[in-house]
Amino acid sequence: MRNSKRTPAGDALTDLILDLFRLNSRMLAAGDRLVAELGLTSARWQILGAIITAERPQPVAWLARDLGANRQNVQRIVNDLHEEGLVAFETNPHHRRAQLVILTDKGRQAFDASMRLQTPWINNLSDGLLLKDIKTVHQVITALQKKLEGNDESEEQS
Repeated sequence: MRNSKRTPAGDALTDLILDLFRLNSRMLAAGDRLVAELGLTSARWQILGAIITAERPQPVAWLARDLGANRQNVQRIVNDLHEEGLVAFETNPHHRRAQLVILTDKGRQAFDASMRLQTPWINNLSDGLLLKDIKTVHQVITALQKKLEGNDESEEQS
């Protein structure tokens, strides 16, 4: 086994990734608290958002791909949302078994209510942060996502 050392950038990125793991946990907990009164969780809210932002109705597998999430986990949450009347299923003309997930009026209302709660929360959270710093972090995260997605594709082809 080679005894290799991380580059300074590798060390810094390791520290950033560990901080992102901690931040993700705190963001999910904060999101859960924020939308709890609406009967939502961060995961449910995130899936409702993915449905809304999609250009057209999508099957669960596509929603999972867009979220970078496990299809089985997304399916379980979509099923819960369906039981509560927040989403419905529509026939997919391109695939008999992969139904399309659509938002119901109740789902749209829940998402809109969550976004009304999110606005003052996010404005408060961003207070004191520089816009240019936020944009730089966003660029770094986007670049890392693209690199990881490229690695995922090359591993699948192997």
